Amino acid sequence: MSSQAVRVLALLTGKPRPFREDGTKSSIARQPVTGPVMLNTLGFEGDEVADPVHHGGPDMAIHHYPFDHYAYWQQKLDSHKLLLKPGAFGENISTRGLVESEMRIGDRFRLGEALVELTKGRQPCWKVDHRFGVSGKQSVMTEIVRTARCGFYYRVLEPGLVQAGDVMRLVEPGPTAWTVDRVFRLLVAGQYKAEPEAVRALADLPQLAADWRKRASALAD
Repeated sequence: MSSQAVRVLALLTGKPRPFREDGTKSSIARQPVTGPVMLNTLGFEGDEVADPVHHGGPDMAIHHYPFDHYAYWQQKLDSHKLLLKPGAFGENISTRGLVESEMRIGDRFRLGEALVELTKGRQPCWKVDHRFGVSGKQSVMTEIVRTARCGFYYRVLEPGLVQAGDVMRLVEPGPTAWTVDRVFRLLVAGQYKAEPEAVRALADLPQLAADWRKRASALAD
C-alpha cells in the first residue's frame, strides 16, 4: 500500500427512488455533492439506503468504488453513459490510486476530518445489472465476482466533515495478509474451498465486518 495520499474525486449521496416497475426502490443513483458533508457512524448526512437489511449500518457506512476500474467497464459495456463520471456503482466516494489488490481489511484512513476503517468488499447484487441494463454474458455482477473489482466499505471511527477534493491518507495499515481482493475471492468467489485455514482465520479477524465474519465461520464448518 502506498503511503501517498489520494484526493476524493467525488462525494455522492442519495435517497431511495423507484428502481423498477414492481415498486422496488434503490439509492444506487447517488449524485455528487459540493461543499462539506458531515460523516457520522451511519454514513454521510443526506444519504439513505432502501434496503437496511442488506445495506448500510456501522460496518457499511461508506461505499468506495475505485474510478481506476471505469476504463475496464467502459470497454466491457461499450462506453455506457453511466461510466462517464463517478457514481455508476452507487458509490459514496470515488478516487484514483486505491484498488482491491492493495487495500486491506483494517486499513485506517484520514478522510477529510473523519477517521475511517476498511471493513469488507462489496458483494454485488442484481441491482448493478439492472442499473446498467445488462444480463447474461454481459452481467456486471458476474464479472465483479470473477475479477474482484468489487469496491469496499468502511466504518467510521471518528465523525467529521468531508468534501470532494479532500485528501484521503492511510494512517494505519491493516494486516498484510488480508487484501480486499483476497478476502473477496475467499468469501464471495468460492476460493474458500481451497483455503479452509484462511477462512477460519477470517472468522476471528476483528476488523472484518460482522456479517463477513459470520459468513467465514459458516464456510469454515
